[in-house]
Amino acid sequence: MSDIKKIITTCTRDCPSTCGLEAIVEDGRLIRLTGSKTHPLTRGVTCHKASKYINRVYSKERITTPMIRGRSGWRKTSWDDALDVIAEKMKTIRDEDGPEAILYYQGYGERTALKLLNKYFFNLFGGVTTLHGSLCGGTGQASQNLDLGNRISHDPLDHYNSKAMILWARNPATTQIGLVPIIKDIQKKGGRIITIDPFRNRSAALADRHIAPAPNMDAYLAMAAAKLLIDRESQDIDFLSYHSAGYDTYKEILGRYGIDELCRLAGVSREDAEYIADTLISFKPTSILLGWGLHRHKDAHFTIRAIDALGAISGNIGVEGGGVSQGFEEYGPYDPKCWGDQLNPERRTLLMPYVGQEILDAKNPPIRMVYVTAANPVCMAPNSELVVDAFKRMEFVVYSGHFLDDTAELADVFLPATTFLEEYDVMASFGHNYVGPVNPAIEPVGNCRSEFQMFTELAKRFSFKDQYCKTADQWLDKICDPIRTWGGNLRDLRNAPFRIPEPMAPYLDKVFPTPSGKYEFMTQFDGDVLKNDDKDYPYTLLSVAPFDYICSERTLADHPPLPTVRLHPAEAEDLGLADGQTVMVKSQIGSVKALLCTDASTRRDCLITERGGWIKAGHGLNRLTAEMVSTVGNGTPYYDTRVTLCRV
Repeated sequence: MSDIKKIITTCTRDCPSTCGLEAIVEDGRLIRLTGSKTHPLTRGVTCHKASKYINRVYSKERITTPMIRGRSGWRKTSWDDALDVIAEKMKTIRDEDGPEAILYYQGYGERTALKLLNKYFFNLFGGVTTLHGSLCGGTGQASQNLDLGNRISHDPLDHYNSKAMILWARNPATTQIGLVPIIKDIQKKGGRIITIDPFRNRSAALADRHIAPAPNMDAYLAMAAAKLLIDRESQDIDFLSYHSAGYDTYKEILGRYGIDELCRLAGVSREDAEYIADTLISFKPTSILLGWGLHRHKDAHFTIRAIDALGAISGNIGVEGGGVSQGFEEYGPYDPKCWGDQLNPERRTLLMPYVGQEILDAKNPPIRMVYVTAANPVCMAPNSELVVDAFKRMEFVVYSGHFLDDTAELADVFLPATTFLEEYDVMASFGHNYVGPVNPAIEPVGNCRSEFQMFTELAKRFSFKDQYCKTADQWLDKICDPIRTWGGNLRDLRNAPFRIPEPMAPYLDKVFPTPSGKYEFMTQFDGDVLKNDDKDYPYTLLSVAPFDYICSERTLADHPPLPTVRLHPAEAEDLGLADGQTVMVKSQIGSVKALLCTDASTRRDCLITERGGWIKAGHGLNRLTAEMVSTVGNGTPYYDTRVTLCRV
């Protein structure tokens, strides 16, 4: 008779859903992953990416034993030998050039509680070079902080109070499946759903109206809707008079433009702007959810702050069912002292959007070694070829992961990591307020180890071993101290999620942690910097989130021979190109061969593709993206990349 078990756990991948999961195990083998029926948000539903994650766990391509690269290539080795080599190299480099000659690159692939200890290890070692800035959401948070003082999003469950929802560059059908039942509930009760995105994403099928502004021109659309509200005397006078600062100046900014001019600049019809305004007037409260694509422009703060202003003018800030929500602080329930940054003087950090050049330019000391966890920077960071060059010049590279992806191919030591289904941990979210249990469903595949085990064993080779080497429960008890102060405990957290006590709807008292204590409007706006016209490179490259994968989490066999790019058929005809043809996509810094798909739903000024494909598989679209950094938040402006196409 088969031994069947059900284990409650939490998805730890780079996704805002952070779904509660039920893992079904038969005779020690994982056979099914489903959404947890008891999780307040998952409610038995999870995305197909989670359900097919079993294939990744048991993939024949997965590396399940440590490897060291020699002159003839990779060779398998023991954990002791691999860790001995790493420890010896670290000590040598530290003794010769100091600890800052080592770069620790900690990515976003997993952000669990015990992952804080990775950096704690390097701080005990003496404090190495780390990173600042973001490849993801830093721009959005920093921009909203200018308006709100401290960005706090509405709990997703509060959206059940919404009469309408605007998904502004948000695509929950692909990236946050837990919002879909809420969307359907709003519609069932007679509410409206609007999707706004240059790309007609999968969530557009759920919407009453899809609006496709020109890329990076969303600010003008928000301003047009705001002017319509004011012209119709539908602005929230009480909020604007008593709970905001800078409104008169923002009205002067709006006064520079007519409504038709704003719509022309946004690349939309006046009817589109009127539909938004009508929704905000007739369907109160309306929740506005911002997606991460909005962040991927150099001056994205203008767009995000204009959308925040629309929320404020329409009376949707500080009300249940309203808000302009962007994300959550996934490290909020953890004790920040467990990073260990207080153990050393301030150490050097490199700017993540420029990581290739920053590594090459580092002096006094130069970077000699890179240690990578939960990341594939060669594939995912901008200007991939420069990142390749930087990694190739390194004396020593350590990579912890699951597969021989683009970054692993440049490593000297490969450390096979467990997946979250083989680990014990705790996981918070950047998409909601719940902290979930991470329980091992199966034994580690092959000879894989968790990063917590890796660093614990590595620490035994250094003088600080007594400070670092504790059990997982001992560390979690310390890391999760804020949860205990909020009334939670690890015992209960092993079986069910714990809700961080953030408000369901923030700012209900209309008090904001800004210098004025009020909501603060944008008082400076330079629309010229939003324009990105280049006749030689007429298309904005939008590398959107894939439906089937999360970023570069795939295997070599998962890749088709070429990446697909989507272009409006009229543009293809003008270029003398046809559907299904192999084309060369070119930017100012590189070129990538691709398969052309003509798509009449695509804007004529955009070229759409999916991000995350490996260079070694013939993909690698970040070979086209130049290094840039956002004006606010040190984010990465991937979507400011301009390209053209030609025959191969």
